[in-house]
Amino acid sequence: MTADKEKRRAISREAARRRRRVESDVFGDLSRLLPLQPSVRAHLDKPSVIRLTLSYIRMQALLKGENTSKTNQPFKLGHGTRHRHGGEARDGCRFEFGKETEGLNPLDETSMYLKILEGFLMVLSTMGDMIFLSDNVSKYMGLSQTELMGHNIFEYTHPCDHEEIRHNLRLTAGELGCSQKRDFVLRIKSALTHRGRVGNLKSTTWKVLHCQGRVKLCTASSSVSCLLLTCRPLPLSHTLLSTHTFTSQHSMDMRFTYCDQRVTSLLGYRPEELLGRSIYDLCHTLDTSCLNKNHLNLCLKSQSVSGQYRMLVRSGGYVWVESHSAVIPGVQPSRSRPNPSQPLCILSVTYILSGVEEPSLQLSLDQTFQR
Repeated sequence: MTADKEKRRAISREAARRRRRVESDVFGDLSRLLPLQPSVRAHLDKPSVIRLTLSYIRMQALLKGENTSKTNQPFKLGHGTRHRHGGEARDGCRFEFGKETEGLNPLDETSMYLKILEGFLMVLSTMGDMIFLSDNVSKYMGLSQTELMGHNIFEYTHPCDHEEIRHNLRLTAGELGCSQKRDFVLRIKSALTHRGRVGNLKSTTWKVLHCQGRVKLCTASSSVSCLLLTCRPLPLSHTLLSTHTFTSQHSMDMRFTYCDQRVTSLLGYRPEELLGRSIYDLCHTLDTSCLNKNHLNLCLKSQSVSGQYRMLVRSGGYVWVESHSAVIPGVQPSRSRPNPSQPLCILSVTYILSGVEEPSLQLSLDQTFQR
């Protein structure tokens, strides 16, 4: 009786070893099919292989759509694959791919675009799954492409921003006929330290991202509808200054406490006459909602970008502008001063995007007075 038990146990152990070998071979074959560098594939565990495989399958479904008559070759994303440009067709979610840029390696072309972008690309499903991220995401987040792909964005974003993300992921009936723009600011976990070094997930900090893009809808199958976004961080120190920008400081209710001299040549106002006045006084009435959204983001997330709005010119008319703003914190709490101090001010850099439009139009009493 004992000999039979030992024999059955030995047979069971051998069968289990055989199943594990077959399973390892299947996962090995699956990982080799992923469009990743061999050094990256070598460090993938089984859950990561499944997660990345599902992400690439969903990306393939998004790019191919139902009609593949004009694209016989599969479109792959990752290292060592061909890169093509495409446009969205009106029927369903079909993509038509054009010719590659002559004389330029497709991978070099992709790298060039990402360098110009000053950010990274992200494809989000309607459920919030990160289907794809460009491989330069590690430069901004300290987390690699393979660490993030397949995970849900709600796992990495600030809980207070979840409702805003859900609002942008939500598809409405009016969006079935055309692609709708998305423009929002969120806080996401970053493993980068203040000195630019990569830490671990236990010591992550919140980084503010400005996300812009469009909804890509597939009328044939809603499961492959998604958001295509470009995401870039908003550190004010990286903002480039030029002759078409001016800097200003504001109290927390957006009243001017300082403005540099360039505002005179750009808008016609003297810096001293702006002190104590609200930025809303210089804003076109139809664009107050844009400034309200920017102000709310500043109070909640400490950094924001306003989007384009109209600012009144002293002599009449208006110009289109965009403001990049950040809350400058007060003294950091310490043992001797445990309570956090109030923010010092709001620092803004305003870009002038156009010339003066409708110079004969006067929308404010300030525009009726001669300097």
